[in-house]
Amino acid sequence: MKIAFSRPTANHSEQSELIENYTGVGYQGLQLKAGQYMPYMDTPQQFCDEWGAHPGVAAGLIIGGGLDDEGVARLRKLFAFGAAVGTERIIFCHGLPRTEVNDDDIKRFAQILTELGKEAQQAGVALSLHHHYNQPVMHRKDIALFFETVDPNAVGLTIDTAHLVKSGIDDVAGVIREFGPVIDNFHLKDFSAGEWRVLGHGDIGFTTIFTAIHDINYTGWLCADEESGGDILGGMQECLHFIQSGTGQT
Repeated sequence: MKIAFSRPTANHSEQSELIENYTGVGYQGLQLKAGQYMPYMDTPQQFCDEWGAHPGVAAGLIIGGGLDDEGVARLRKLFAFGAAVGTERIIFCHGLPRTEVNDDDIKRFAQILTELGKEAQQAGVALSLHHHYNQPVMHRKDIALFFETVDPNAVGLTIDTAHLVKSGIDDVAGVIREFGPVIDNFHLKDFSAGEWRVLGHGDIGFTTIFTAIHDINYTGWLCADEESGGDILGGMQECLHFIQSGTGQT
């Protein structure tokens, strides 16, 4: 397994701190938030010139949005950008409230994303759906319905530990085992009292989660998705130590 880091940044200085330190701390890549790559969407070479010396700097690109014409066009543009900057995976968060969709909508979204996933593969990148609190694929039954409809060879599943718990799913390990064949990415994040926490500082029991990840013979990316708002470098270090200890990679 490879370990990545992801964290929002408020300005160019914070982005520089993030990018200039992740490899030294011990990560193999970053999964960038939209604000960290969107300014370069029309100039991928500028992104490469500025940040490309850092291995895995754009291993993953996280994007939120819809699947209307505008959202689909933005995803297609991102496929091309990702291919140009060395991205492995586009992680899609479907920005539509869960209360506004039904099962038929979820099936329709799965069909749209199947075709987009095939286009992504042709561009040289993978497409992964990030289940999410208050988004169309939120509940365990939503995940099941989506992957009964989608072509699993075209779209993978990003498991986010804290979004599962926030969505009322306590058996995170059970979800990992159930959907193991389609999981292609993990966002590891802690949660407590309605807030995101640095790994190990929340209420989520990760021992069973790490066991389940081992049991499904997972070999992809584990990404520490650090959104607590704390210190960048300190959060990097704590999260890496937590993941390495939990997976026995120390």
